[in-house]
Amino acid sequence: MKDQKTAMLYGLGTVLLWSTVATAFKLALADLAPVQMLLVACASSVLVMAVILLLQKRWYLVFSLRKKQYAQSFGMGLINPCLYYFFLFGAFDRLPAQEAQPLNYTWALVLAYLSVPFLGQRLRKLDIIAGLVCYAGVVVIATRGAVTTMSFSDPLGVSLAIGSTLVWASYWIIATRDTRDPVVGLFLNFLFGLPVIALICWWTEGLALPVTGSLVAAVYVGVFEMGIAFVLWSYAMKKAENTSRVSNLIFISPFLSLVFIYFILGEQILPSTYIGLVLIMMGLWLQQKKVKEREQELADG
Repeated sequence: MKDQKTAMLYGLGTVLLWSTVATAFKLALADLAPVQMLLVACASSVLVMAVILLLQKRWYLVFSLRKKQYAQSFGMGLINPCLYYFFLFGAFDRLPAQEAQPLNYTWALVLAYLSVPFLGQRLRKLDIIAGLVCYAGVVVIATRGAVTTMSFSDPLGVSLAIGSTLVWASYWIIATRDTRDPVVGLFLNFLFGLPVIALICWWTEGLALPVTGSLVAAVYVGVFEMGIAFVLWSYAMKKAENTSRVSNLIFISPFLSLVFIYFILGEQILPSTYIGLVLIMMGLWLQQKKVKEREQELADG
């Protein structure tokens, strides 16, 4: 049954969890290499999603798919978690959290652009304006305000952050044709991706992990960012009478995240971060506005 109040509570819970992950990423990367962190987080996520499926009495769905869908799980697992989190954690390893986190939020705009060639959607003027505003914010953050010199603080880190948005948006475009149960699908993606991550970790960094707070932070990322947050957001969307109101909650997350980054990580938040983040959120709001208009047109038609 639809219940907007419950949907908003699920949505707020998700946003709160998303707001903490940039801080958790940096804490985990203090003693772990990105691939080691990914191994711990992915393994934790697989376990928590298995428990969720058992509690929901939907475990049988894991074994009821067609062979083609298991092959699909492996292919999508190579994209997410493998490739996406390699890029994302690599970006957080090189950039301050206040820079890497806002850059990652531009994935929604990338998704709109990639939907034009791959899903046959039309590119409107508002998409172009949203893109210009959004990426103006990216430049402000990436150059730490030195926009006239175009001197990037860490070109590779910025490239990894932008690359993660391309991978994530591509993943969701592929997922539009995914008929599997969402939680089952994510569980299998991570399950099939885990051995690949373990092999790469063993080959590059080794499997000996330091037993420190970084290990706890990596487990936190796997349990909450990769696992529970996804399930809560799914519930929020299912319960919502008005999905736009729930979706708008995501605009709280990056600003709340700066609070955790400042007080827990001790990063001095630069003025350029605030300016760039406001521009990125404005661009995303414009893009969201276009989506709402399209939904209204369909409803009226």
